[in-house]
Amino acid sequence: MHKVEISGINTSTLPKLTAKESDALMKRIAAGDAEARDEFLFANMRLVLSIVGRFSHSSECSDDLFQVGCVGLLKALNNFDYSLNVRFSTYAVPMIIGEIKRFLRDRSGVKVSRNVRDVAYKALKARESLLSRSTLGEPSLFEIAGELNIESSEIACALDAVSEPISFFEPVYSDGEESMLLLDQLSDEKNTADNWMENLSLSEAVKCLPDKEREVLELRYYQGKTQIEISKIVNISQAQVSRLEKNAIEKLRKVLS
Repeated sequence: MHKVEISGINTSTLPKLTAKESDALMKRIAAGDAEARDEFLFANMRLVLSIVGRFSHSSECSDDLFQVGCVGLLKALNNFDYSLNVRFSTYAVPMIIGEIKRFLRDRSGVKVSRNVRDVAYKALKARESLLSRSTLGEPSLFEIAGELNIESSEIACALDAVSEPISFFEPVYSDGEESMLLLDQLSDEKNTADNWMENLSLSEAVKCLPDKEREVLELRYYQGKTQIEISKIVNISQAQVSRLEKNAIEKLRKVLS
């Protein structure tokens, strides 16, 4: 049995109840005995722990899953009808599993609407169903869409919305000594090596201009000011601004040519 510490409780030491003891506690709970209710819930945490083990593939912390499962256990007890002569575990297991699955569906880096999550969940279930019925391998998005009678674009958007975010530093390749990160495979179409060299050359050329011409270019092309606005800032006429701008551009062209 897994050992999970929740609020100082070592779950490996949780008590076990016989069927007779469970029935006796259920009768007391039905009569409104709060102490019997607490004792019953405490003992049935073992049931929650066994279900948490089914979700070992999840990236979520087992402590969190255990606590969510305990919420499902509490809901199961609140809705359980002792008079139906059904074992509590038979009723509680689906509710605990459902609570944990709902928690996992809702745990996303980006908040996604319930409708979108439901579409994604249906798509995943349809995929599993198609895989079990076919020997052709992974079903296509169009096959899943046909199974659910939903537009393939809607399914694609829903699956993309609930997918886990991936870190730029996620390893995509490793040979033991060296590894390649996702960041290494991303390219910047704007800041290419050629553009970087051009920007560096331009930056150095601008430094060679007289102060007044450099100031005009700074205001005109880096701050987006109009010639009229620049004339007011530097306290010269618009014609002078135009002449300084033209002279500066001609000098830059000669330096960079």
